[in-house]
Formats: sequence, C-alpha cells, structure tokens
Amino acid sequence: MDFGHYRPCVGIMLVNQEGLVFIGRRRGKKLPEHLRSGHEWQMPQGGIDEGEEPYHAALRELREETNVSSASLLAELPIWLSYDLPPDLSKRSWKGRFQGQTQKWFALRFDGQESEINIETPDGGHKPEFDAWRWENIDRLADLIIPFKRAVYEQVVENFRPLIKLP
Repeated sequence: MDFGHYRPCVGIMLVNQEGLVFIGRRRGKKLPEHLRSGHEWQMPQGGIDEGEEPYHAALRELREETNVSSASLLAELPIWLSYDLPPDLSKRSWKGRFQGQTQKWFALRFDGQESEINIETPDGGHKPEFDAWRWENIDRLADLIIPFKRAVYEQVVENFRPLIKLP
C-alpha cells in the first residue's frame, strides 16, 4: 500500500474495565510550545515497520510504550486516518520525508493489573515515550491532544465510543 508523503502508523485506544482510556504525557523538555501547553497527552501510537501487519505493530507499540501485553482486541477502525504536521515540524520530523502520518486505529481492552504498566522501562529497552500516565474519560481525549491531531482523535472517539461500557 502506498501512503505517499504520510508515515504509516498505528494508534491504540487501551480501555480498562471501568471504561477509561490510557493516556500518556509526552516526555521531553525540548518540545515546541504548542506541544507543552496542556496538549501533551496522547494515546499510544507509533510507526509500522516494513512488512509488519498493523495489528502486530499496535501490540508491539503498546508494549514498547507502556509494557502492556495483557490486552485483547475490541475493534479495528476500518479506515486509515491522516493528519498533517505543522510546516515547521514537518521539515524537522523524519528528516522531512513525511508531511504527516496516516494511522490505523485499534481499540484494546486492558486485561491485566495496573502493576503491568511501566512507562519508565517499557519492553525491549526502548527509550521512554511518556513521563506520566493516567486513565481518562473518552469524552476528554480530543481536548488533551495537540490541535493538529484533534480531528483524528474526534473520529477515533466517535467510532469507538459504542464499545466503551461506562460505569
């Protein structure tokens, strides 16, 4: 599949037994101001390796960012969602090869204990993506993400909301 000038990625909505969604706060003091002003929270996401199936990439990214492996598939969004990076970021990110990302989203039920979540030393020795995490109400997700990703989050929430059993 040709994604043109978009980096192929996956996104994961990890939902706990109470119907709340995992979000992590992006690590990094060098983040541009528009990433630090209350919009630094996001769901796990990451690139798809060459030849990798999107669902397997989602499970890998979830482990690499949160250490979570106790999760079961609730749903896969049938379409790819894309966003453009702001021009100043697209020139610096990924050596300017991509104007944004196109993402395949998965909703997963967290089946483990919270002690499994480890953002400081996640699976595989990868550099930590997050410096904090919490469970959040699905209806707040779009307000917490950086503005250029908001439309994607709104579509993810709209599509996955029926799966969430709120207390």
